[in-house]
Amino acid sequence: MELPMEAMAASIGVSVPVLRFLFCFVATIPVSFLWRFVPSALGRHLYAAFTGAVLSYLSFGFSSILHFIIPMTIGYLFMLFFRKHCGILTFFAGFGYLIGCHVYYMSGDAWKEGGIDGTAGALMVLTLKIISCAINYGDGLIKEEEDLCEFQKKYRLIKCPSIIEYCGYCLCCGTHFAGPVYEMKDYLDWTERKGIWACTKDKPASSPLLPTLRAIIQAGVCMGLYLYLVPLFPLSRFSDPEYQNWSFWHKLFYQYMSGFTARWKYYFIWSISEASVIISGLGFTGWSDSSPPKPKWDRAKNVDVLGVELAKSSVQLPLVWNIQVSTWLRHYVYERLVKKGKKGGFLQLLATQTVSAIWHGLYPGYMIYFVQSALMIAGSKVIYRWQQAVASKNAVLANLLALVNFLYTLLVNNYSCIGFMVLSLEETLASYRSVHFVGTIIPIVFLLLGNIIKPARPVKPKARKAE
Repeated sequence: MELPMEAMAASIGVSVPVLRFLFCFVATIPVSFLWRFVPSALGRHLYAAFTGAVLSYLSFGFSSILHFIIPMTIGYLFMLFFRKHCGILTFFAGFGYLIGCHVYYMSGDAWKEGGIDGTAGALMVLTLKIISCAINYGDGLIKEEEDLCEFQKKYRLIKCPSIIEYCGYCLCCGTHFAGPVYEMKDYLDWTERKGIWACTKDKPASSPLLPTLRAIIQAGVCMGLYLYLVPLFPLSRFSDPEYQNWSFWHKLFYQYMSGFTARWKYYFIWSISEASVIISGLGFTGWSDSSPPKPKWDRAKNVDVLGVELAKSSVQLPLVWNIQVSTWLRHYVYERLVKKGKKGGFLQLLATQTVSAIWHGLYPGYMIYFVQSALMIAGSKVIYRWQQAVASKNAVLANLLALVNFLYTLLVNNYSCIGFMVLSLEETLASYRSVHFVGTIIPIVFLLLGNIIKPARPVKPKARKAE
């Protein structure tokens, strides 16, 4: 078996461990489909936990199971014995354990060298699930409705999940390897066929086959493009003396194409996850308001490919890239740092991006990228405010500013993401220096100009003020 796998791995340019992971990852689609035929809620919880554990063992080995059990146990014990503070305790314990694994295994280096371990994706996703479950259980103690936002009201847990429910939620194979992250309450409703998953005469269960097929085709196209492009734009070129001899514009173009190439790998991974979650039924999010109503499968959606590549502003990127993790960060970090009745600002954004960087791993490239992304988003907001201020007075200038925001996002995002790919401080700074730090200077310039050229705020109607 090992020899055929070696030949197959060599033919597509990956290592045997990565190929083994890909086989198990793709296997989540048929395994998730079979979940639909398990007869009882208890059986479905057990099936979710067992299949997730087995596929993890086949992908990463027995040690990965131990790495999953430890944070799961810690989080559950905090919920049982320290409910009032279980959210914050689980947050720091979960991230602490994840950081320890990142440092020990150096997952980023493993990926660059063709290896793989459970920290690279599965433990990262599991950490977010454990934390959100604990926070929602802690929110269940809050009795005053006005102290809760709509999201908290919807997902708070009044009752502690059973250990079987908890294990099924944490290890559910369709989302275990690469997400998407989802809420415990949704998992319980899906498993017990309640809420939007309850079948009625008016709205029977919708077939997931067509949206699953669309996701699989998308995954195939994305992998094909990635395999075609990656030999043409290798990351090793950044340390090649030939690269240093190129013109400024040639280097900038290569940075764009490197980022463009790398993204297709993530598009492939998230498309497979989407197919797996859709075919299980968990991806269902209800019915549209159209006539006749159409089923929606947005819960599984983790990326909007065109939305990323043609983003009109940097503010849109978190809404279309790694969507479910961005949503998690918004609800469990950003919004909880903003005081009630206040609006979040740059500091809350920077703190959220820092948490995202730590979640990915303690590499300088990650840290620099996410600090860069906070600057990028803040600069894009300045351009957008100018655009809105002149929209009713000068349509040509407004369209010009919209074009500036699009080009700004294209430039700064692809410049910044080099750090995310090369990881080391030396390579990141070398790639930025090669284009004179243009992607760092431009956002700072816009931020400074935003403090000088301040458009008048739109006047709110008196009725709105009274509210």
